Amino acid sequence: MKVGAILVAGGRGERLGSGTPKAIVPLAGRPLFTWSLEALQRTPVIGGIVVVGPVAKLEAALAAAGWGTDRIVAWCEGGPERQQSVWRGLQALPAGFELVAVHDAARALVTPGLIARCVADAAAHGGAIAAAPLDDTLKRVSLMQVETTVPRKGLWRAQTPQVFRREWLEAAHAAARAVATDDAGLVEALGKPVRITPSDALNLKITTPADLALAEAWLASSPARN
Repeated sequence: MKVGAILVAGGRGERLGSGTPKAIVPLAGRPLFTWSLEALQRTPVIGGIVVVGPVAKLEAALAAAGWGTDRIVAWCEGGPERQQSVWRGLQALPAGFELVAVHDAARALVTPGLIARCVADAAAHGGAIAAAPLDDTLKRVSLMQVETTVPRKGLWRAQTPQVFRREWLEAAHAAARAVATDDAGLVEALGKPVRITPSDALNLKITTPADLALAEAWLASSPARN
């Protein structure tokens, strides 16, 4: 199956305190979004990539870094919410791609291996998402008071990449009546099966300065990502 990717790079980066879009915050000397872009490019099954975000700033950052890829098939501006950004990316993705991998640029340490595993699971089952089982004990809290302990058995933390049959993802977005926190939620609402692909330990989402420092430290100690 022909596989396309949508790289969502529209975060404002407010919690990073950078004053610039999150996607162009430096990570190990390069714009943050280029790390995910590189991983997608190094995944042989990915045939084309749509980059969604502040196009002029992303292109300028890419040029300034002297880094590029021949796998980008389109650029498009993001929407006010992530959900609208993915929808715009879907519309910009050329015809012919049967599977679509959606990935957040904030998960800069994603590996080609994880992307490939998600694609393989989606090809077999129609939809698959990277996810990690919960390790911490969960508490339901009201006004800073514990109400109850929530059993964690069977609970996983959803991540990206998330890969779906294109027709499923398009139908899910077209049918959406409320904002979902991820694309899998929209696909689930259609009654479609979504497979779990166990994630890598360092597929963290860079949200805070501490996250950025952790990613920097990991890249400094182990730059190879497979």
